[in-house]
Amino acid sequence: VQLVESGGGLVQPGGSLRLSCAASGSIFDIIAMGWYRQAPGKQRELVASINRTGTTTYTDPVKGRFTISRDNAKNTVYVRMNSLKPEDTAVYYCYARGTNNLYWGQGTHVTVSS
Repeated sequence: VQLVESGGGLVQPGGSLRLSCAASGSIFDIIAMGWYRQAPGKQRELVASINRTGTTTYTDPVKGRFTISRDNAKNTVYVRMNSLKPEDTAVYYCYARGTNNLYWGQGTHVTVSS
């Protein structure tokens, strides 16, 4: 499975961004997809995920601000990020969990700063 991310960038506090992650290859193996992030000097943390049935999960700091969704026809997962805060600054990594494998995208930078 190959994952290609897009949509990162610089945004002011309170602003919005949408990240996209397009999957290709052995997509039939994918059980769930989502996003992790890693801020400078911190461990990578799960941000949001969505599984085959559409069930979503979010880490507490982003609940109510981030929304994960998917377009099955395009094999793409999105995360809409609203009300962004400086503490959301990180490299965001798309992941896909397969039966026996975990796949990663290359990462996209999100910087929230005035």
